[in-house]
Amino acid sequence: MTARTVVSRTAWQEVPRLKVHRFAATAMSEAPALAEEILGEIRREYPQLPVVLDENGEPMALVGIRRAIEVFVQHLAHSDHTTGGPTVPPGVFQDFGRGEGYNGRSLDSLQAIYRLGVRLAWRRFADIGQRVDIPPPAMYELVDAGYEYLDGLVDQSVRGYAEAAARQAGERLRLQRRLLELLLADRHHGDPADALVERAARIGWALPDKVAVGVLLRPAREAVAPAVGQGVLLDLEYEQPRMVVPEPDAAGRPELLQRALSGWAGAIGPPVPLADAAKSLRWAEAAVRLMERGLLPAGEVLFCTEHTEALVLLQPEELLDDLAARCLAPLAHCGPTHGRRLAETLLAWLETRGGAPEVAARLGVHPQTVRYRLRQIRELWGDGIDDPDRRFELELVLRARRLRGEIAKAGDHPWHTRTGTRRPAGRPD
Repeated sequence: MTARTVVSRTAWQEVPRLKVHRFAATAMSEAPALAEEILGEIRREYPQLPVVLDENGEPMALVGIRRAIEVFVQHLAHSDHTTGGPTVPPGVFQDFGRGEGYNGRSLDSLQAIYRLGVRLAWRRFADIGQRVDIPPPAMYELVDAGYEYLDGLVDQSVRGYAEAAARQAGERLRLQRRLLELLLADRHHGDPADALVERAARIGWALPDKVAVGVLLRPAREAVAPAVGQGVLLDLEYEQPRMVVPEPDAAGRPELLQRALSGWAGAIGPPVPLADAAKSLRWAEAAVRLMERGLLPAGEVLFCTEHTEALVLLQPEELLDDLAARCLAPLAHCGPTHGRRLAETLLAWLETRGGAPEVAARLGVHPQTVRYRLRQIRELWGDGIDDPDRRFELELVLRARRLRGEIAKAGDHPWHTRTGTRRPAGRPD
C-alpha cells in the first residue's frame, strides 16, 4: 500500500479562480484612489510629517503606498495561495526609514502610520470581497497575509533606518576626529577660532572654557568603548585612545569619569583653557609613559593634578640625572648601602628642617644614629650644605630618587616596619 501525502488547502485556495481574478482586478483599479485615501488620512493624523517629492513632482509617500498595494494585489492574482507572502518592494520604504533616521526621529511613528494604512486597506479589501462574494474565512486569511506583508514593509524601513544611523555615526566620528585634531594641534595655522566654532557646531558640541585631555590604555583590543557621555569627545582609533573632557572641574565630573572608565587605565591631563588643550595632552602622555615604566600606579585612570610631584620631577630625566651627578658627588666614595642611608637621612633633614630627634622619628631610627649620619653629611658637603640654593637642588634630586624607588620613603625601612624596633644607641650605621 502506497502512502499518499495529503496536502490541506487553505480557505483562500478554495476560492474559485474567477472570483480571485475579479477581486484582484477590482482592487488594482481602485489602488490609486485607495493610496490617495490612505495618504490623506495619514496627513490628517500626522500633519507634522514632511512632504518629499520624487523626480516627477509626485509625493514619494503616495508612490510607495500605491506600489505596496499593487504588489500585494498582484501576488493574490498570480498565486494560488497566500502563504509565503509577496516580495516587499524595496527602495521607497527603505527611504522612509532613512528619512526617520536622518531627521533624528524614532521608528515608532512610522510603524503606527503603516498600521493605519493596513487598517484602511483592509476596509477597502473587505468591501471588494463582499462585492465579488469572497467567503469570510478566505478574507480572514487575507487579513493575516496583509499583516505579514506589513512586517516586511517594517523590515525594509528598519534596514533603511539602521543604514542612516550607521552613516550618521560614521560621519559624526569623522567630524569629531577633525575637531580633535584641531583642538590638540601644537601649532595652528592662521586663526583656528572660526574653524573650532564651525567644526564644533557640526557635531553639536558646545565649546567649553576649559578642557582636560585624557590618554587611555586599552584593557584589551576588543574592549567596549567606555560610556563617557555625549559631552566628552572620545576617539578610539588611536593606538592609545584620546578624549577631551569639557569643564573637567564641574561638580561630579571626576566621579562620573571614574565610573565610566572602570576597567580602563590611563591619565587625564590638567584642566587648561580650550586653546591650550595640546598642553594637557602632553602631561597626560607623560603620565602614561611613567605608568608604563612602573613609576606611577598602573591599572587605573589617574588625574595628573594628583601626581604633580612625580610628573615635574621625573620628566626631565637627563637634566635631573646631570644635576644629581653634581649634587650627590660627595656620596660617590661611600658604599651603596651606606650612601643610600646617608641620602635618606639628608632628605629627611631637608624636609623636616629639624634636629636629630625629628629626623629620627621620620626615619624610624635612633637619634644617635641620625647625629652620626648628619656629622658625616656635613663633612662630605662642607659649608655648601647651608646654602639655600644647594639645599633646594639636593632636595629636588633626592625627591626624584625617592619617586623612582632608589631610596626609601620615610618609615619604609624593612627592619623598622616589620619589627617596630630601633637600633640600640651607640651603634650608628
